[in-house]
Amino acid sequence: MRGLVLALALGLWSTVSEAACRQALALGLDVSGSVDAREYRLQMDGLAAALDSAKVRQALMIMPDTPVYLLVYEWSGPEDPTVVLPWTAVTGPQVLNGIIGHLRSLERRNATPGTALGLAMREGVSHLNERKECWKLTLDLSGDGKSNLGPRPVDIKREIEPTGITVNALVIGADAPSTGDIRQAEISGLSAYFHKEVIVGSDSFVETALGFEDYAAAMARKLERELETLILGTSPNAALPRVPSQ
Repeated sequence: MRGLVLALALGLWSTVSEAACRQALALGLDVSGSVDAREYRLQMDGLAAALDSAKVRQALMIMPDTPVYLLVYEWSGPEDPTVVLPWTAVTGPQVLNGIIGHLRSLERRNATPGTALGLAMREGVSHLNERKECWKLTLDLSGDGKSNLGPRPVDIKREIEPTGITVNALVIGADAPSTGDIRQAEISGLSAYFHKEVIVGSDSFVETALGFEDYAAAMARKLERELETLILGTSPNAALPRVPSQ
């Protein structure tokens, strides 16, 4: 019901109901206790800015009759996953502008301090299972730490591997270390953890943001890489060429 209300509020329900689906992209954003109010705002506004970037807009709009569907949810502890943008077909600039404005209007809610990354993976898969008609299913997880609650991510990874779903990650390093600049070492270790424990698929990858200040640029790079397009007349099972960089 919450998803339906949001879709109606955005004026997008007709596009969600009627459009074919080239790719379903579920974005899971970490809102655990390690993410403060400022970082939450940087993350949400960063996603909005990435969706508004020229290359991402081009990738989203290149086949409006077979659009990308987007869903955004927040995650932290076991009881906290919340959809903040229901499945929405990006069929044109007006729809995308509505999504961007909606993301910029969101305010941080209370969430538990834990980081249930394995459950966040399972949550994303459950949403993608609602869009099995799409030609490609992609889960995009952002996080700034390792899992400390719930099932181990590596066990959920094994559950996902036979499904054909691709899982990518965006890892976020510390903004301002209290002693020296150790961010590169920290983000290297966190990136290795996500490589081993989280990402799934032959074309999966980990993007990195050197702090929440770098989140918008990192998310734009990630979306550019994820948003694959189909040449007209190409079978959905054929290889998907990437939108060329400009």
